[in-house]
Amino acid sequence: MRRSTSRTDRRTQRHRARFTSGIAFVVAFLLITGAVFAGILVFDGPEHRTPTARAENPVVPFTAPDPPIVVPTPPVTEAPALPDPEAAPADPYENVPIVAIGEMEIPKIGLVHTIYEGVSLTVVNHGPGHWPGTPMPGGYGNMVFAGHRTTYDHPFRNIDQLVEGDPILFRTDQGTFTYRVTRTEVVHWDDVWIVDQHPGRTVTLFACHPPGSAEYRYVVFGELVTT
Repeated sequence: MRRSTSRTDRRTQRHRARFTSGIAFVVAFLLITGAVFAGILVFDGPEHRTPTARAENPVVPFTAPDPPIVVPTPPVTEAPALPDPEAAPADPYENVPIVAIGEMEIPKIGLVHTIYEGVSLTVVNHGPGHWPGTPMPGGYGNMVFAGHRTTYDHPFRNIDQLVEGDPILFRTDQGTFTYRVTRTEVVHWDDVWIVDQHPGRTVTLFACHPPGSAEYRYVVFGELVTT
């Protein structure tokens, strides 16, 4: 009877020991698992994580550079070529057509007269003649007109009365062009430099001087002021 009780006790003790060991194992497993989990929470939380390469080297978005400021170069405006006047007529009485090109008006001396192309006497006998090759009214360069002072209807009889500022008007199919007198001068009859061309828009009128003599020329110079 004692031997049987003793065996039962021993079995009970073994079962208790196994149960206790199992409990201890489970508890230990839970403790270890909890510690590991807690460590993950503590050391791998957002505030404790090691910065990633993206955080350490942020990507800078591409920004296109501003286009360079281009200042346009103003166009180079070249002055028109100066006219090339023809030589004085070899025969002042050459037979040339009489072609009207417009009208001249000089209010100061009461002149209103048709103007013609050419400076041959056969042309100038009809009225003020335009020197061929010089610009037309309003054109670039020095426009030149010749006229009589005593013969025929002597349109330039009183050009010696003109003074600086007096207007000289030309009317053509291109419009009306107003010049103003800038100065006057008496030159020798063969001073053909008065026909020379120079930059600007000017006019030169000339006639014999004194009236009834051909030894000198009375010259009136002017410049364009309005068109």
